[in-house]
Amino acid sequence: MKLDHVQLAIPPHSEEQCRAFYCDVLAWSELPKPTELAKRGGLWLTTGEAEIHLGVEQDFVPAKKAHPAFLTNDLTELAAKLDANGYEAKWDKSIPKLQRFFVFDAVGNRLEFIQSA
Repeated sequence: MKLDHVQLAIPPHSEEQCRAFYCDVLAWSELPKPTELAKRGGLWLTTGEAEIHLGVEQDFVPAKKAHPAFLTNDLTELAAKLDANGYEAKWDKSIPKLQRFFVFDAVGNRLEFIQSA
């Protein structure tokens, strides 16, 4: 079995904020949504390896604890890029021998980034 995608909620009318974070800062690509689903708003994104779907939720509450985790080849460079764009990378050393940090996206959802081997 393989994971197809992860979905996070976003508030109504926040697509441009999310594009600025995910596409401009993280350099992920937006995927076209099927016509019927596009009417609902939101975004589908790909890292090239993984997909994340951002779905509009009317009574939006950001995911502050639950989160997807992404592997990256250069964790330090990514953290610097996020910090330079106003998104604080919070390093966590609670798991020995694992380099990782957490960051909150443009609407407050928690994401984890882990240094790949």
